[in-house]
Amino acid sequence: MEAQEKGIIAKYSEDSFTVVLKLVDEFPDEAVRSKFRWLTVVSWKYDGSENNGMPLEEVNLGMIRLEEAIEDSIETEGCCRHAYSRTGNNLKEFVYYIESRDEFLEVFNKALESHPRYPIEINFYEDQQWEDFQRILGMIKREQ
Repeated sequence: MEAQEKGIIAKYSEDSFTVVLKLVDEFPDEAVRSKFRWLTVVSWKYDGSENNGMPLEEVNLGMIRLEEAIEDSIETEGCCRHAYSRTGNNLKEFVYYIESRDEFLEVFNKALESHPRYPIEINFYEDQQWEDFQRILGMIKREQ
């Protein structure tokens, strides 16, 4: 039997819109943090004006396909660790910590070569101490 990741699904309000977070409920040890030192944010902006800031079904299905491709290919390759995902207020973000930007982009592009072009943007930030993840985890823990 495989061990399951601990996780949290949480909601908060941003500009009068609900935002849903899905995150791992575990701060990784130093070995993991030192290996995966690049915060990587895959952002997908969408028009959620007809759905209280949430994506419409067709857009959401594309987001699910993208996330599954990342999980099935990129995470399986071991070149990233999922930190959290957020959906709401016209923005979907998939947030990972990675070891190498070049390796991530190579595996990412290969995993998506048969997919349609997604309206995404990818940004990288050096975050050796996982401060962004600590901030999100702390925010969620305070709300519980």
